[in-house]
Amino acid sequence: MATFPPVQTGLVTAAPASSKPPFYRVLWVQVLVAMALAVVLGCVDPARAIAMKPLGDAFIRVISMIITLIIFCTVVTGIAGMENLKKVGRVGGMALLYFEVVSTIALLIGLVVGNVIRPGSGFNVNVATLDAKAVADYAGQAKAQSVTEFLMHIIPTTVFDAFARGDILEVVFVALLFGFALSASGARAKPLVELIDSLTTVVFDITRILMKFAPVGAFGAMAYTVGKFGLASLGPLAKLIGTFWLTSALFVVVVLGVIGWIASFNIFRFLAYIKEEILLVLAVSSSEIAIPTLMAKLEKLGCSKSLVGLVVPTGFTFNTDGTSLYMTMAALFVAQATNTHLTLTQQLTILAVAVLTSKGASGVQGASFIALVATLSVIPTIPVAGMALILGIDRFLSMFRALVNMIGNGVATLVLARWDGELERETLKKRLG
Repeated sequence: MATFPPVQTGLVTAAPASSKPPFYRVLWVQVLVAMALAVVLGCVDPARAIAMKPLGDAFIRVISMIITLIIFCTVVTGIAGMENLKKVGRVGGMALLYFEVVSTIALLIGLVVGNVIRPGSGFNVNVATLDAKAVADYAGQAKAQSVTEFLMHIIPTTVFDAFARGDILEVVFVALLFGFALSASGARAKPLVELIDSLTTVVFDITRILMKFAPVGAFGAMAYTVGKFGLASLGPLAKLIGTFWLTSALFVVVVLGVIGWIASFNIFRFLAYIKEEILLVLAVSSSEIAIPTLMAKLEKLGCSKSLVGLVVPTGFTFNTDGTSLYMTMAALFVAQATNTHLTLTQQLTILAVAVLTSKGASGVQGASFIALVATLSVIPTIPVAGMALILGIDRFLSMFRALVNMIGNGVATLVLARWDGELERETLKKRLG
């Protein structure tokens, strides 16, 4: 098998076949074993499993701590190193168009599946018996943003505020400005560009060290989920969970698979290539956790640093395929469970509002739930208190929500790299192999 030179800023370097580590030292194997042990502990001793929550939270926090630095450094050095800044605008425009088309397809699929399968039918829930207080906190945070408000949100109050709050989109905005300015400065800015490039290498090395603790984080997060909510909680809402999981899987295999086929790569090979990220996202129910390693692996496949730095971070805000599937399907579930009839116009209104509210709800746990509450608020006939029905199982739904978001952004990056001529078909095929 051919080998390829390591990527300087990557987390994973190609190694000769003869020096492969034993299977028990492979990250995805360790994560899988940790998840299995967590499920057992959650079933046998729920109280102790719930106490493992800090392990998962700590791992998510240490990774989130450096995500903004990785994005800033990658975008700045990528743009500053571009000879033709028109490429930035071209790639950015193509990315936004792709994101909007695919996420809208996901919204439509969720709407169709919700109408055909009708996962909420037969519940006949009396809204007066629901715990409206359980949703009150989410309703207080929910607000359907206008286009103007969304665009204004991209601009941080100060440069440091974007990093302090960890807002990915604001960091991308700041990084774009720095990248353009450094590129325009030419040779005078070269020392600063080299400094930021060196910082990028160091930050990726830090991430590589932190990823050694991924099995511990996965164990803590999964143990808490099973111990807190219990596998028994899946029973009453098994139809909704099963429908969403199956729809998510089919979306990845069929929709993203077809997109990958058009771009000349096999979706199953790509899924095998990012198996560590898949397991981590499933364990911690957050797609942000995979950003550093996903970016490194995409660079290793041959995507340029600038393209990866532009597409992946913005994709986690705009390319919310999993969240889109969830929002329309869950909205119909609440309406069906409470015997609320929705006209075609009302359903299309939900879809139109979800196009905006789904943006920015990909990475953070609970953000999609808040976005759904904001969406339902525009249709007064749907009782928002009905969201209490799925509050207890939202963690299980968020596992696949975050997973589809992450996979979708990886596919989008490869597609855009192929469209822009950065990746040759045979090269991508060999490296995925």
